[in-house]
Amino acid sequence: MEIAFGKAGGLVPAIVQDDRTGDVLMLGFMNEDALAETRRTGEVVFYSRSRNRFWRKGESSGHVLKVREVRVDCDADALLIRVETVGPGVCHEGYRSCFFRRMEDDGTAKVIEKRTFEPDQVYGQERKQ
Repeated sequence: MEIAFGKAGGLVPAIVQDDRTGDVLMLGFMNEDALAETRRTGEVVFYSRSRNRFWRKGESSGHVLKVREVRVDCDADALLIRVETVGPGVCHEGYRSCFFRRMEDDGTAKVIEKRTFEPDQVYGQERKQ
């Protein structure tokens, strides 16, 4: 199957979902090479738009995402990657999921999850950059 990388400048969104619970953990972006590396290694590799390079989830934290299944949406321009998580969380803020806040009616965001790890102990100064 051919993924429509050309629709958005060579990148497609990749939604990461816990294979066991169904929880959505994060959203990243992949280009064709990141997807190929993900398929080759069995661990999720993204393309960082801000760093302009690949980054393997867990490369500094050890919180790796092991691929269980890759799904493609009907337009072939978005991916759903079902994973087994290794480690207490995927969010660089210290939460299991990057979606740890709920948007309230007044437009504020309320934290609705508990931290599962201390990010400064995992990332140190790297997180502050």
